[in-house]
Amino acid sequence: MMDSNKDYPIRNKIQELLISSGIKKTAPYNKMLDYTIEIFETQGLGRDYYGYHNLDHELEVAYITLLAALWEKKMQRLDQSDVEHLFVAALFHDFDPQKSVDRPHEENVVQFISLNKELKKLINEAGLDVEIIMALILRTTYPWTGEFKEKPEMQMTECFQRSEITINNIEKQSHYNELGWFLSVADRIGGYAIGDFSEAMEKAKKNAHAFAWHQSTIIRMSVNYFETLLNNESQMCRRVLHALPTETRKNFMNTVLSFMKLRQDEIRIESKFEYENQKFQTKVDSPEERSSDEYINQLTAIYNELPLPLQLQKSGFAKSILDSDTIITTLRLNDDEIVGYAKGGPLENYQLYAGIKDENYGKENTVFLEPIAMKLGYWGLGGGTRLRKVFSLLANTKRYRYLTSFALRDIIQKRMGSENVEFVAMLDPEHWDYYRVDLFGGIV
Repeated sequence: MMDSNKDYPIRNKIQELLISSGIKKTAPYNKMLDYTIEIFETQGLGRDYYGYHNLDHELEVAYITLLAALWEKKMQRLDQSDVEHLFVAALFHDFDPQKSVDRPHEENVVQFISLNKELKKLINEAGLDVEIIMALILRTTYPWTGEFKEKPEMQMTECFQRSEITINNIEKQSHYNELGWFLSVADRIGGYAIGDFSEAMEKAKKNAHAFAWHQSTIIRMSVNYFETLLNNESQMCRRVLHALPTETRKNFMNTVLSFMKLRQDEIRIESKFEYENQKFQTKVDSPEERSSDEYINQLTAIYNELPLPLQLQKSGFAKSILDSDTIITTLRLNDDEIVGYAKGGPLENYQLYAGIKDENYGKENTVFLEPIAMKLGYWGLGGGTRLRKVFSLLANTKRYRYLTSFALRDIIQKRMGSENVEFVAMLDPEHWDYYRVDLFGGIV
């Protein structure tokens, strides 16, 4: 049985804040906290979930929102009721246990809350208004512009008309609209204000994987995310950050600056290829080289940069490098530095995602190409294509008939027009699909 105190230590921090927050009855809030943990875990949305919007995120946002709201209360900008409604909305803001995609669907969250008798009972026990909580959650829709804004804004109006607190009260409705904006910004800050930069990077990779972004866009999209938050919503962003402790605020800004530095590094690498005659070289490494500790450590370090859902050999990676059945080709720079690799072997050596059934499994005629791995900064420069082609040639010389692997759906679709590629399994929600190539029909 899971020990939520041990597995999710942030739960204790939340409880400590609740005790010091002035809440008269903490029991309903503790029950909500444990109920959230239980539901997320039983639905497979705990720490091992492939996406960014897992239980860790839910608890981090609840903690950061409560922390900021308590400071706002101290500054007399919020009252006790505001703090409690904000906390519960933060705790449930991504509460979509039946989610079909990682991208938050606030409409699904609101529907789940409105139909869940246990949740409504706990909310009533706490003396809170479920309509206000649902309105606050709807305001976390992102981005809050254009068509993304229109429907949730209408639904918020409906919530306000059903609530005894806000019905026909424009001033109250405006107040809760602002609280919803506060929650929305706390949501986006919360995920990157706790933990060190390595944790922030892992979250960014999970987010990119869940949104089907190519590896080459992770840093660029992350920088854009932060710049949009800091520039387009600067007023509320400053308000939330100023309500957080100095160390937490500093941690968030250090994360932002670290992503921006990585983006500068990417641009420097791109300029070397564009203007300084930097080139990639592919190499098929000898068994002697593959057996060296230095070689294994270099490949392992690059492997560890992959998003966790793409690390198909969480144990045994180093051992597989030494396996004579494993095919490896490395991507190197002019100075022979390894910056990427393609690696794979007999399909039968791999345990694929649940639900994938390959008709060739057991026939020993298929090579599986693991997700290609490269150092940050080197994606998008053509190295992945070179690795894939050399790996396919090697597989062809070993008389494999088929090659299978995973790739983003749009990339597979683009290749279908010019290459002998077919879908085997289309994996929603992340659009990271399993495909097959007939090697006898042409080199990919």
